[in-house]
Amino acid sequence: MADDPKPDAPEASKPGSEAAATPPGEAAAPPPPAPPKPAPKPAAAAPKPPPPPAVMQTAPWESELTASLKEEFGDAITEFSSYLGQNFLVARPGAAIPILQSLKDNHGFDYLVDITAVHWPKRDEQFDLIYVVYSFARNERIRIKVKLKEGDRPETAVDVHLTADWLEREVFDMFGIEFEGHPNMKRILMPDEWQGHPLRKEVSILGMDNNWVQQNLGIESGQ
Repeated sequence: MADDPKPDAPEASKPGSEAAATPPGEAAAPPPPAPPKPAPKPAAAAPKPPPPPAVMQTAPWESELTASLKEEFGDAITEFSSYLGQNFLVARPGAAIPILQSLKDNHGFDYLVDITAVHWPKRDEQFDLIYVVYSFARNERIRIKVKLKEGDRPETAVDVHLTADWLEREVFDMFGIEFEGHPNMKRILMPDEWQGHPLRKEVSILGMDNNWVQQNLGIESGQ
């Protein structure tokens, strides 16, 4: 006798069916919550402000030489100081040439090493004009500093030191300071047609350079 067919198994017994996962009369479990989003990265810290400029720490300069110059020039010399072993004095503009003459004739400072300047555009007296002299007999170097306003024309030192001729021309070329009585007050380093003075701080030297090469070489930039 043929076997009777077996009845189908109930749906709850079939593997994989929802009925098997959820008992009758119970609601389906909610899906698990999504993982939390990562916290946003903190904003980058603002850059620190630049440190204030270092203050030049000087010490008083006192010697037989300073005493002699004080006696000779009085309040025409406003300061005698030393910075890291480098002695300097600050004088009124009209006293610079007489001081150079006295240092040469009376104290042995017969070598004019250099004349240079520094530009301080935010200051009323925008320029420091600096003379550097040396004494072979003393093996000593000192600096004479004067402060100038825009347009001041200090007296030339050519009559005291012949080497001042080219040194003053360089100061004129780089800073635009003209020296009264100079025999040949013209540029010495830059081309004659150059516009501006490269070591002044109110105009970018790159802008000066670009203007010159565009006008004279026909190219966009020399950099």
